[in-house]
Amino acid sequence: MSELGRRILDQVRSYHEEQRPAVKFVPGVTPINPAGSVLDEEDRVALVAAALDLRITSGAIATKFERRFAQSLGRRKAYLTNSGSSANLLALAALTSPRLEDRSLRPGDEVITTAAGFPTTVNPILQNGLVPVFVDSELGTYNPTPDQIRAAIGPRTKAIMLAHALGNPFAAEEIAQIADENELFLIEDNCDALGSTYRGKTTGTFGDLSTVSFYPAHHITTGEGGCVSTDNLVLGRVVESMRDWGRDCWCLPGEDDTCHKRFTYQLGTLPLGYDHKYTYSHVGYNLKSTDIQAALGLTQLPKLPSFADARRRNWRLLRDALEDIPNLVLPRPTPGSDPSWFGFAITVGPDAPFSRLELVRFLDARKIGIRQFFAGNLTRHPAYEGRSYRVSGDLSTSDIIAERTFWVGVHPLLTPEMVAYLAESLWDFVKNH
Repeated sequence: MSELGRRILDQVRSYHEEQRPAVKFVPGVTPINPAGSVLDEEDRVALVAAALDLRITSGAIATKFERRFAQSLGRRKAYLTNSGSSANLLALAALTSPRLEDRSLRPGDEVITTAAGFPTTVNPILQNGLVPVFVDSELGTYNPTPDQIRAAIGPRTKAIMLAHALGNPFAAEEIAQIADENELFLIEDNCDALGSTYRGKTTGTFGDLSTVSFYPAHHITTGEGGCVSTDNLVLGRVVESMRDWGRDCWCLPGEDDTCHKRFTYQLGTLPLGYDHKYTYSHVGYNLKSTDIQAALGLTQLPKLPSFADARRRNWRLLRDALEDIPNLVLPRPTPGSDPSWFGFAITVGPDAPFSRLELVRFLDARKIGIRQFFAGNLTRHPAYEGRSYRVSGDLSTSDIIAERTFWVGVHPLLTPEMVAYLAESLWDFVKNH
């Protein structure tokens, strides 16, 4: 970098110091948001440095981040996308590739998922002409059980696509074994659980494909952004192709003839020697990210362990403070897991003398932000009326989640004082009802 560039970055550091917010928490005045990202001087400098170099498309920085992210998970490949939703779309769409031959998912095939979750785990199933098979979840963990997954398998079931609920891992080892025994693909939506473990193994490493979101609410951020990771090189090539317009070529941006056969291929009914860079083997998308976003990812990634520790600390402080609170069902980690929590789920008990609406309005008046448990029960939303899906068992717990559950934040920006005020507010409400 030039001397002028270095001086600019020094000014950015000075600017960052000037922008540091006052750290005084005033109960009932200072908002306690349900989510938030931690961005420091290093992050600001990285963004400006990438902008000074006009890194406005996907290039070397994105490739570097992909490699480091894959290494952090212990996966062979990672593919950066423009959002976690796009990552889910790519992961599911990859299973429809003809390169998978007899295992390729075809219209009408079924994918097991949960009704109590976020739409972007389910929408790709419908968008690819497949049939969601909805299973219920259990209160406390807010995940489906292996028995529920096993019972949902039918003659046309080809895959399982599940998210770890609010960072709390589902029984990933057991469900991966069910998938393996039944020759099903497993897509692990790890968007809310980056840094969690199950039976000592990192989440995001159990599935044939796993996804993550880098939206600011999540564990690390690139602004908008997401990623698909895998150990399966065939699936990896399909994901890369579908992300990059569906092209057959695997040259990195700005590179040509990596395979040294650019003008010697004969694919489809194209003439011999048709430029491999402009040959398409999938009906794909353009879902790439940019180097500017990846630059932020590179500075965020080393901080993930400390961010996860802060989430665990805040969750435990809140859980301990609410241990004996009446009329509220508190969350619990899946046995064998160590969650990097995304949020703290609370369900109003069936005999409570108050409603969820009354409670969340009280918290809102105290500047405590809450969120619904995503869709609650997706089958009850207008978007899914008239859609083709199957329900395995019943969705009674999903209905409870839709009607009585919400969650509050445990992200690293929250201080112990904020968590204490959140717990005190919940106690105040319950004692007065």
